Amino acid sequence: MSLIAAERQRQIDVEGYDVGHDAVHSSDALTQAAVCYATPAHMRLSLAGRAPLGWPWGLAHWKPTPDDRVRELVKAGALIAAEIDRLNRRAATA
Repeated sequence: MSLIAAERQRQIDVEGYDVGHDAVHSSDALTQAAVCYATPAHMRLSLAGRAPLGWPWGLAHWKPTPDDRVRELVKAGALIAAEIDRLNRRAATA
């Protein structure tokens, strides 16, 4: 949990992926990105030099770490946390 929380904070502080940024994503884009990172590298469907099938954004945003499985799962967890926060904010304003 602490690794995921730290990654989520890094995404906000370093990448600028704050709540305002997350709010503009279409439904399930953050979840789709999480799935891509959570899928083991050998099972990802992609062509060389491209993001995996299902990746919701451009190639510049795909930053795999296939030699560090924990890191990829941490990224996936932080993206799931961002999606949960996005959905909760949306429900609170509805």
